[in-house]
Amino acid sequence: MITDIESATPALCRLQLGSELRDLRLKAGLTSRQVVRKLLWSPSKLTRLETGENAAVETSDIMALCQIFEADPETTELLKGYAAVTKTKRDWWQSKEYRPVISPSFKAFLGLEATASGLQDYESEFVPGLLQTEAYVRVIHQRAHQGLSDEEIDRLVAVRMTRQEVLHRESPLKLTAIINEAVLYRQVGGSAIMRAQLAHIAEVSAAPNVRVQVVPFELGAHAGMNGAFMILQFRDRVALKPIVYFENLADGWVTRREADVERYEESFTDLQALAPGPQESVSMIKKAMKEH
Repeated sequence: MITDIESATPALCRLQLGSELRDLRLKAGLTSRQVVRKLLWSPSKLTRLETGENAAVETSDIMALCQIFEADPETTELLKGYAAVTKTKRDWWQSKEYRPVISPSFKAFLGLEATASGLQDYESEFVPGLLQTEAYVRVIHQRAHQGLSDEEIDRLVAVRMTRQEVLHRESPLKLTAIINEAVLYRQVGGSAIMRAQLAHIAEVSAAPNVRVQVVPFELGAHAGMNGAFMILQFRDRVALKPIVYFENLADGWVTRREADVERYEESFTDLQALAPGPQESVSMIKKAMKEH
């Protein structure tokens, strides 16, 4: 339960609202199908509410659900408060500054990342986004998005840097990052930028909510060779099961299919077991710094 609704983000309110609505429905002994029939809703509308996917939630919808679930007045008012935040406040990525450079699929990912409790990230070509320095980010965007104006590049960089606030919030995201050794030696922007970038990884990895491991070349074939992926985990694993996110130059997408998610979870577990531990991995990072 959110103790201070006024200061809560819309993304967090949507997630909490969805979790509590689902709990109320189950306590009332109702299936999703029964609820949508009573309200003449589409099944997807209730699913989006329970998984926190709606950008804004109508108070009238919450009142209708609370009536069906026979929620007490105090609970009803609390859920209406969550809904009000989604209508009156915007998440940072919805601002005019960022909207022009954020695709709909990435906007959806940002909402998931903002509410996730954990993120498992395997990267084969570049430093994980939540660990990148501003200079490193800028070089990547300049190379990947040739033709964009300096202002648009500045906005893309600002998006990446603002994302990193999830590592420092009141209940920080738990990041487990596994990096291919090639990332440490790929020259992105020159030696000075790479030294600063690797020093930043070593510094941030000392935080209790951050774990970094490096997969050495010498280990040969491994479970991450098909490409980078992220697994987002949520506190309420019943209402929001883990999701796998992929990204390429053109777009990003997620899979919620249970069998696919399990395969990627197993792959990440294999990578964790294969790679040296955090302390040895930091030693590898510092060695690469010297070679730059």
